[in-house]
This record gives sequence, C-alpha cells and structure tokens, in this order.
Amino acid sequence: MLQMNGKSPEDWIRLISTDGYSYLVQRKVAVMSGTLRNMLNNDFAEAASNTCPINERGIIVEKLCEYLQYKHTYENALPRQDGPDFTERIPPEIALELLVAADYYDSK
Repeated sequence: MLQMNGKSPEDWIRLISTDGYSYLVQRKVAVMSGTLRNMLNNDFAEAASNTCPINERGIIVEKLCEYLQYKHTYENALPRQDGPDFTERIPPEIALELLVAADYYDSK
C-alpha cells in the first residue's frame, strides 16, 4: 500500500472548494468537524473516495482547515497551556462568511 510520510492514503482527506482549490488534511483533523465526520463515517460517496466537496470559496476552506488543525492541537490543552488566539488569524473581510461556514461544518 502507498504510504505518505508513514501514513496510508486513507489517513488523508481531500477537501475541494467551489473555486477548485484542493486541501489535504489528516482524517483525525477533518473529523473535528461534525459535518465532515458524518460525511466520512457513513455510506456517503465521500467516505469511499476520501474527498469532500466544500460549498465554500478556497479562502474559507483554507481557514476552516487551519481552524480544524488548531482545534485538534489545542482542544485538550490544560488551561495554563492555552494556545494562541485564533481570531487574530481571521481577516475581517471574511469573518462573517467564515462564521457561517463554521456553523454549517459544526467546527466552532
């Protein structure tokens, strides 16, 4: 079986934006989103292909990926080990659009 940095291809999920950008994220990071977790753990085509079309622009999918990684990294941190403030990474011009996407993808 093909390995990517010691991980099998099934450990990676491809997220594709409406404008054609493609992002590879680890499955354990992608499932931090309840919506993506449901898509990947049920009998949907996304589970078989490890590819999820995301009905958002590339910049929104990119920030969604960044946040899922942030959430995966810091979710179980002790209070004294809090991570950096993620909101500083959000450009104001996409904040509302990103909030709507975060709500839909159950990643807040």
